[in-house]
Amino acid sequence: MNEPSDETMYKRLYRHFRTAILDGSLPLGQRLPSSRDLAKELGTSRNTVISVYNQLHAEGYTCGLIGNGTFVCERVPEDFPSRVPSLPLAPEVSLSPLLSDRGNRIAQAAPLFPSELGAFMPGIPDVTLFPYQKFARALTKTPTPDMLAYSHSGGVPILREALANHLRIARSVQCEPDQIIITEGVHQAIDLTVRMLGSHGDIAWVEDPGYWGVRTVLIANGINVVPIPVDSEGMCLPPSGDEPTPRFIFVTPSHQFPLGTVMSLERRRKLIQLAREWGSWIIEDDYDSEFRFSGRPFPALQGLEKNAPVIYMGTFSKTMFPSLRLSYMILPQVLADAFRAAHTSLYREGHVITQAAVARFMLDGDYESHIHRMRKIYARRRETLAFLVNRRLPLAWLAPEADNAGLHLTLHLPDNISDTKIVDCAREKGILTRPLSRYYSPDSNSAIKQGLMLGYACVPDEKIVEKFEILLACISDTLKS
Repeated sequence: MNEPSDETMYKRLYRHFRTAILDGSLPLGQRLPSSRDLAKELGTSRNTVISVYNQLHAEGYTCGLIGNGTFVCERVPEDFPSRVPSLPLAPEVSLSPLLSDRGNRIAQAAPLFPSELGAFMPGIPDVTLFPYQKFARALTKTPTPDMLAYSHSGGVPILREALANHLRIARSVQCEPDQIIITEGVHQAIDLTVRMLGSHGDIAWVEDPGYWGVRTVLIANGINVVPIPVDSEGMCLPPSGDEPTPRFIFVTPSHQFPLGTVMSLERRRKLIQLAREWGSWIIEDDYDSEFRFSGRPFPALQGLEKNAPVIYMGTFSKTMFPSLRLSYMILPQVLADAFRAAHTSLYREGHVITQAAVARFMLDGDYESHIHRMRKIYARRRETLAFLVNRRLPLAWLAPEADNAGLHLTLHLPDNISDTKIVDCAREKGILTRPLSRYYSPDSNSAIKQGLMLGYACVPDEKIVEKFEILLACISDTLKS
């Protein structure tokens, strides 16, 4: 019997007898071997066999007494459902009619792959270079008793304090620790924000193209998504008029996702002004602002004006690793208490020990050291990939608005080339990338562009040329088809 080695003989023997009775291998009324003979044949103790027979008898599978013969009962507990004649399978039912319109839109929104690690998957850091040993030491610190209970509304204080200090310096964010809530991913932060500040049918402006995850969470909460085009200065701000004003405005001002543009200072100030006038909330996703490779970093929109109607969101997914599932949001002081209470009620915050470890990782200086090291590595890989693109492809294909930052390059393709066909071809050859066209809203008012998002962060230096040649072959094959 090829069984898992960690199962006892008792469990294995019981399972085999029960399965054989239910599938008819042991017919109704069949006599089982004597406990003595079976024990000898299997090389196990007779007590084990007797225990199995007693269990089968107690559950109604066998009849008779040990010593007088043990038989399969004429009717066993699962006899009817397991032994009825097989019926023809019903025609396959389409899933779509079973789902609501909202459910269908959510299910179709995410361009997911079975695996999201490898060249040239955008948004994935090089997890092989993370200093796991240093982080492991932080994890092994003995937790205090209060860390093992439900006592940290909004996240452990030590992490919120470390984050506040880091963000004031690195991103010019204006905040105190009690304005910070630690969340399990930015999706949770968006969900909490919409639940607390929005109502069914409210309007949200989102960048177009933009991150599909924002649209998905908004749709799930009954928010009407309005795609707003992006140009070289960031989100285009429609002139105010009679059109319905948005309750939420979602932007990535420091490094627009996926095009890479930076929102101009003039447009930032205009956006804050409009939000104040309309009573709107700006949701600033600062997802990979730590990785700027030349020039001074652009400060966060949140810190531009005092008491701005901005909710700032960031994540450790790019600076540490995605499966950490640790993000944060910075709220205006007036919202902080209510959001902390709601976060506890809705999500029952957890992973407190991990939060404390991240705080120690930051306080020991290891977080800053890791970012500094990876910034140099990513800059080198970006330069290599940009050189290959410019050397082997038309110059106009490399997005001119792509700033010297982030973890991916955006490649613009001619309109007559299907980016999804290139992506499918590349995936068959072990190359992962994203089609730019999938980041446009289904209700897009923009001219949908074909393109590829080429992530370079998780590609080892020595593999970039090799992987790029494979991608070039896919582009060439698509051009010929």
